[in-house]
Amino acid sequence: MKINKLFNVGLIALAGLTFACGGGEKAAETTAEPVAAAPAKEMSLEEKYQNDPIYIKGLEKLKTSDCTSCHMVERKIVGPSYAEVAAKYENTEENVTLLATKVIQGGVGVWGEVPMPAHPGLSEEDAKDMVRYVLLLKK
Repeated sequence: MKINKLFNVGLIALAGLTFACGGGEKAAETTAEPVAAAPAKEMSLEEKYQNDPIYIKGLEKLKTSDCTSCHMVERKIVGPSYAEVAAKYENTEENVTLLATKVIQGGVGVWGEVPMPAHPGLSEEDAKDMVRYVLLLKK
């Protein structure tokens, strides 16, 4: 009888030890941290404005001009990037007219000491189309 009692005490001790070390947990009951959804892919300008006539017309005119030798969309080369210009100026008709005049007449001092050459052969309407495109690039 003593052996049987000793055996039962040993079994209970072993069961208690097993449970205390995690043996009583079920795999289905474990909690996992929720997985965060991947951030949405940022839409490119081409995707965002692919059907916008202002974007299309302005981009066409910029591609056939010499603007891209001094300006890029998001990186400064000689002059400011288009994104910097868009960040500085609100998209209003007054600013479109002001900036179109600056494109045609040229200037210096607003973005540093490097002068922007005049573009007297550019029509006011073409310059405005280009400026409207640039001002769309505001983030």
